Amino acid sequence: MAGFKVVNEKIKFRTHGEIDFTDITDKIQEAASASDIKNGIVHVFAPHATGILIIEENDFALLEDIKIFLEEIIPTHKNYRHPSNAHAHLRSMLLPPDKTLPLIDGEVAFGTWQSLFYVETDVFPRERTVIIQIMGE
Repeated sequence: MAGFKVVNEKIKFRTHGEIDFTDITDKIQEAASASDIKNGIVHVFAPHATGILIIEENDFALLEDIKIFLEEIIPTHKNYRHPSNAHAHLRSMLLPPDKTLPLIDGEVAFGTWQSLFYVETDVFPRERTVIIQIMGE
């Protein structure tokens, strides 16, 4: 495979607590652009037990609906055996910590209304890292 290349990047940011959305779309695009890879894939991974990645529309009302949905399916206050943040672990178990996106002509191929969010499910603000791996030619 002549010209095949792999570039790894990390981004760091701080979350604000439970069900906090951090839009990382621009950071992903910046990493892809800086990689000099034109066509391939961008794999994004959150190495945290209580963090998830979602691709969704960046609309305040919709993000509030997602918060309500997560609270309805896995309530914060229930008689869990794991102390303090079992609900955070259960929420992150339902949604993946990674996304793979196509890279076409140097641009991450997001849809018109799509943004990539890191969703903090833990109960406290945290320092978080997301790993970006860009592969292609």
